[in-house]
Amino acid sequence: MTSDRSSDGSRSRNWLERIGQLLGGEPQDKEQLLEVLKDAKERELLDTDALSMMEGVLQVSDLRVRDIMVPRAEMVYLKRDDPLERIMEIAIKSAHSRFPVTGDDKGEVVGILLAKDLLAFCRDHVRRPFNIRDLLRSAVFVPESKRLNVLLKEFRASRNHMAIVIDEYGSAAGLVTIEDVLEQIVGEIDDEHDYDEGPGIFRRGPDAFSAKARTTIDDFNEYFGTDFYHDELDTIGGLVVNALGHLPKRGESIQIGRFRFTVMRADSRRVHLLSIESLDSDQAVPGAEDERA
Repeated sequence: MTSDRSSDGSRSRNWLERIGQLLGGEPQDKEQLLEVLKDAKERELLDTDALSMMEGVLQVSDLRVRDIMVPRAEMVYLKRDDPLERIMEIAIKSAHSRFPVTGDDKGEVVGILLAKDLLAFCRDHVRRPFNIRDLLRSAVFVPESKRLNVLLKEFRASRNHMAIVIDEYGSAAGLVTIEDVLEQIVGEIDDEHDYDEGPGIFRRGPDAFSAKARTTIDDFNEYFGTDFYHDELDTIGGLVVNALGHLPKRGESIQIGRFRFTVMRADSRRVHLLSIESLDSDQAVPGAEDERA
């Protein structure tokens, strides 16, 4: 009897063969497959949004959790011994639905608190004893190196929406949500609270950062204390594309001022995610940071 895995593999091969027969040859790798899909779009067999999502699906397997996680320094979290008043204040101000709860150290995540579990304590006439330990849900832990396609499959199977990312020492390095993963496929998922969360820049190490390409140049300048400027561009992604002179593919890099920008995710229309390395002053390109176009 054929296994499910073999059956899935056969279906995938048959799908690729059918596409290849329709469009003139079976693709041998991802690059060729992308060219086939772009050709399908040119023939109006796919629309632009469908092509963008397919490109996102193919790139998700190349990205790892560390590339998109919210680093520990940027996490909104609660402490296990916080009083109810402080917990309510943080929950209302952040408007998040889930919160990591830490122990004595920020790197020690002891569970997850759902905002909806606090509703029972919001009625003034009800005086219930509050103990955060009674409300904690188990946290899911994943390594920084886990591939996003594997994480998405685990999210779907377990019905979890958040995972705590741990480093090699088992300490919390950040968090990642199912929304973060899905955004790599369908693009940015904005809600009414996203605009209050500040620039989409996250520190991954002493000199390493991730940034959403739509981060404004003004926000980038404020975060890094730089003076980038372009009279026709608003975002850091646009600045990188302009410097490269073409719409880049994943993995392309360019140095601007004292930073090296590497494209982590891009599709046929735009750049979505950038990796940023802060270089030593002697590696920076003289005068590039203050260059006015």
